[in-house]
Amino acid sequence: MTTYAYIRVSTTEQNEDRQLDAMTALDIPDFRIFMDKLSGKDFNRPAYQRLLRKLKPGDTLYIQSIDRLGRNYEDIQAQWRVLTKDKGVDMVVLDMPLLDTRQGKDLMGTFIADLVLQILSFVAQNERETIHKRQAEGIAAAKSRGVRFGRPIKKPPADFSQVVNQWERGELLIDGVLEQTGLKPATFYRRLREMREERGYQKV
Repeated sequence: MTTYAYIRVSTTEQNEDRQLDAMTALDIPDFRIFMDKLSGKDFNRPAYQRLLRKLKPGDTLYIQSIDRLGRNYEDIQAQWRVLTKDKGVDMVVLDMPLLDTRQGKDLMGTFIADLVLQILSFVAQNERETIHKRQAEGIAAAKSRGVRFGRPIKKPPADFSQVVNQWERGELLIDGVLEQTGLKPATFYRRLREMREERGYQKV
């Protein structure tokens, strides 16, 4: 029997120290601690997939909380079955002692563990959906106030029309135009179209 640990944080900016300290306190060696810095929306995570290939019947897998395993209700349920039934691995969720498959392997113990798992996995997904909803509402509110998202728009220089006139008269090559305006080709032609539309010229 071998003990493993799985740690997950959603982004590279989040701190994994709390989870790592908990696993180190259990004397789980570093090479058996697997960590992903990815969203919990699914299980297509490199470290988790490597862990799955390592696990054998009788091994024990520790996680800090059920949302570190994932945040999709149905996926968590399915993955729990893969680990505990298909692979024969014992699961220990440190933040929820009732989710310890080493204990209570009788019918009542299994029933309680399954019930707790369903509740916690539902909470994990609901929290994820709430976060996304708040993000969407925040973006919509910001847009209504005129906040722009994405890269800032590159404006043409004040003498853009003069440079264009030189280019149209053949006095400047396109490389010279791009150098003088500081624009990339796609941006230059976009600004050229906008300028011609404003003046009633034919599009290019």
